[in-house]
Amino acid sequence: MNSSSNAPWLTQNPEPLITTIRPDQIDAAVELFGAQLKEHHIEIGLRQIRGVIEQVIADERRGFILVATTAAGEVVGAAFASAFLGMEHGGQSGWLEELYVLPPWRGKQIGSKLISEVVRLATTRGWRALDLEVEADHAQAASLYQRHGFLPHSRTRFYRKLGL
Repeated sequence: MNSSSNAPWLTQNPEPLITTIRPDQIDAAVELFGAQLKEHHIEIGLRQIRGVIEQVIADERRGFILVATTAAGEVVGAAFASAFLGMEHGGQSGWLEELYVLPPWRGKQIGSKLISEVVRLATTRGWRALDLEVEADHAQAASLYQRHGFLPHSRTRFYRKLGL
């Protein structure tokens, strides 16, 4: 008799592990971030996403990328925190640029765990603050960030694409 049949918890999938991305996880992260940007109607090629990931891995001064990985090695979530030097927060800070969890894995606290680890790692790096943005109609995401201590900003964000 299989010993796990007497102990059903041994056969259940444990919660995904949150770690800093490894080079062998780049392909999976490219797909996840690509899916997220597509959901938000942001047109950018997977090659450009890969380039950003590779630059962050090569130079930790640019920020960090976290992945949520199952026991089987499947990457089911990812977060990208980009570092910047700013006056508003009085020094090195970060922008929580992306956070994505595959739809079948949502509602399992993976996004919450990714946020907690982003905050922990940013704090250990001496970042003074974390900024982020949420789509105006994405109340569920806004609620998640507020539960983690993020406050809504009174300003409106603008952008302008440059060059390429």
